[in-house]
Amino acid sequence: MVTSIGNGRIRVAVLFGGRSGEHEVSLASARSVMEALDKTRYEIHPVGIDPMGRWITAGDPMKLLREGEPAPEAPAKESGNDGDGAALTAATRRELLPGADHVRFPVVDVVFPVLHGTYGEDGTIQGLLELADLAYVGADVLGSAVGMDKVIQKAVLSAHGLPIVAWQTVLRRRWRDDPDAILAQIEAQFAYPVFVKPANAGSSVGVSKARDRAELAQGLDLAARFDRKLLVEAAVDAREIEVSVLGNDEPVASVPGEVIPCNEFYDYRAKYIDGDSGLEIPAQLSHEQTAEIRDLAVRAFQAIDCAGMARVDFFVDKSTGQVWLNELNTIPGFTDISMYPKLWEASGLPYPELLDRLIELALERREDKRASKTRYEFDH
Repeated sequence: MVTSIGNGRIRVAVLFGGRSGEHEVSLASARSVMEALDKTRYEIHPVGIDPMGRWITAGDPMKLLREGEPAPEAPAKESGNDGDGAALTAATRRELLPGADHVRFPVVDVVFPVLHGTYGEDGTIQGLLELADLAYVGADVLGSAVGMDKVIQKAVLSAHGLPIVAWQTVLRRRWRDDPDAILAQIEAQFAYPVFVKPANAGSSVGVSKARDRAELAQGLDLAARFDRKLLVEAAVDAREIEVSVLGNDEPVASVPGEVIPCNEFYDYRAKYIDGDSGLEIPAQLSHEQTAEIRDLAVRAFQAIDCAGMARVDFFVDKSTGQVWLNELNTIPGFTDISMYPKLWEASGLPYPELLDRLIELALERREDKRASKTRYEFDH
């Protein structure tokens, strides 16, 4: 159970928006989080980042970002002059943040980043919060970076003996310099169809399915718009299963759920726009499959040294029942149709209590880090 710090409510900065293709998704997730946080327990400070990277702490950041209005120039009212967050207020003025002459980061006890994609779940914002010695929800710098980069993540999962489908990396520069050679290289390893993805993007942004050489070229062009590293994977005729993981050093997995996409695969439109995809919770799996998937989810979480939360996605081959680990998402969606909170709801942990637990884990993780010395002292 999360308890108040001192005599007041816990001060939570909810960070949303950002410089990524998932800006709008972040706004929807953050709105759900702020609505569900217990106002008697938490003092909520919305902090928005616009698509240009400008931080908004004054006025109504959510309204400003949704309506595209310019940020107010008056500094936000601070809740105090001491405590956590003061370092960030000083550090973020001019040196680190665009337009920071008008930024005053609120003094808070914990930050809840609801930033999907680039500059949000890739370790960059986590690094800033580490420098400010602020507690924050979710994975730290390393876990976030590995979770975001699908190429590095595949290598780490493979090194830990976890089952993943065959894959190949393509650099954007090589693709643009010699496309025929790249196409031949991919076709030498894979039979069609294949999936093409940017290595560093979430929510299926830039993902496509290629059934022939022409679609493969189109898919590589699309993925190259979003990242310098591209990932090509063997396609599996499979069911899409997802599991939510929660915890720090002793994580636990939720019941599995199945995504039944309204489109051919679970792409960006199916996740956030069309709204017609089905979710079956719990997924209709055998007892053995359920146990295997939950175990693999926890092992994957630990393999990338994740913390707080992650949604772990799997494929289950429709013909053989073989389980393949697809990927981890360290800041999963928190909208009203998102799988992460729905799976915990089905596992007996309602949304508000899930948020309580995530904040508790953030504070616990920060205290654990503070137990480590940062200076070496010689014994005399």
